[in-house]
Amino acid sequence: MSKQTIRLKYACDQDKSVLINNFEARGWIPVNPDDDWNFYWANVQSIRSVFSVDSGFRLQDDQVVNHFPNHMELTRKDLMVKNIKRYRKELDKENSPLTERDENGRFVHLDFIPQTYMLPADYNLFVEEFRKNPNTTWIMKPCGKARGIGIFLVNKLSQLKKWSRDSKTSNFVPPTSKDTYVISKYIDNPLLIGGKKFDLRLYVLVTSFRPLKCYMFKLGFCRFCTVKYNANVNELDNMFVHLTNVSIQKTGDDYNAVHGGKWTVQNLRLYLESTRGKEVTDKLFDEIDWQIVHSLKAVSGVISNDRHCFECYGYDIIIDDNLKPWLIEVNASPSLTSTTSSDRIMKYKLMNDVINIVIPPGEAPDVRWNKTVSRDHLGNFYVLYDEDLAQSDPITLDPKNKLGPGALGMRGGREQKGRPSPATWK
Repeated sequence: MSKQTIRLKYACDQDKSVLINNFEARGWIPVNPDDDWNFYWANVQSIRSVFSVDSGFRLQDDQVVNHFPNHMELTRKDLMVKNIKRYRKELDKENSPLTERDENGRFVHLDFIPQTYMLPADYNLFVEEFRKNPNTTWIMKPCGKARGIGIFLVNKLSQLKKWSRDSKTSNFVPPTSKDTYVISKYIDNPLLIGGKKFDLRLYVLVTSFRPLKCYMFKLGFCRFCTVKYNANVNELDNMFVHLTNVSIQKTGDDYNAVHGGKWTVQNLRLYLESTRGKEVTDKLFDEIDWQIVHSLKAVSGVISNDRHCFECYGYDIIIDDNLKPWLIEVNASPSLTSTTSSDRIMKYKLMNDVINIVIPPGEAPDVRWNKTVSRDHLGNFYVLYDEDLAQSDPITLDPKNKLGPGALGMRGGREQKGRPSPATWK
């Protein structure tokens, strides 16, 4: 790792703000410019070389990196859906109470991703479903891209023909053999504020998948579209109406650089409590946390759980007008670029708190420690789930307590009296 180490030492002389703003443009960056600890930021490409058998790299006990080797099991759109579907099937075979279904055959608790198909593999299945509900709008996304690149909406099968090399056959073929897509039922009844669509960007830190230990950052935010929502079919091509990605919205004429089209989660919560009531608002945020825990459980068996690794994921959640949250995707490298002054402060806190959890203050890095974090070091994070605590809590071992979202309270300032901590969710 000599080349990366040289670059790291050189970067140590730069101002911390420069490091943060240029995070995505660099391969390896030290987060603590004031010391020489072997603490690296690796990008999603370089992490593969670190753990490659052919590379010859071997991490020591005082070295930690910010990705799991095969994080794409959660962060690639197609693999995330595949793993969640597999997880539901496994629980169904075990007759888990979590797989309870309603009269229409839909999961009561585990229905938190939109109906999704992989293309080209599931093209025939998609066509069959489309013909059952011909007036439905679908959103198509390339699996390996981010920032809204290559996304478009369709409501007719003919709109997919340009993506097929041979429209006379029933086999869908993407434009290149390396590209795959997911096509999902579009959430066409999003919760609107000021007439505009938005989604949530939430940060979740995972320090271990086996046992699962994860933390939620309390300072997430909403990302708003700059143009009022319109479900009219004539507006399907208007990405300023449908896509909340900042990289897209900031190119529009209506973008406001002062607030960046962002709202804090705290403001959203206050708005919902005042318009919908505290009880349903608490249930919504309980459900979001519950869904995130089970998305992590869905991949915990397939992730390479190396003790040198941690990861801070960027979760994208959309809330519909029934206050039902939907998991849209999970990002392995959520942007740390600042668009506003408040954004900059928030991301400073995020990085600082991540470091304090992964490497407790005053201690040298040591991957052999048991990763039980002191409450004093959590900062703006709260414990979302700790499998070690869950195994030692007799309450959670009772199948009657393995209920769906809304059954448990929150930590980190949101814990409610008389309700068990989600750190021991089963």
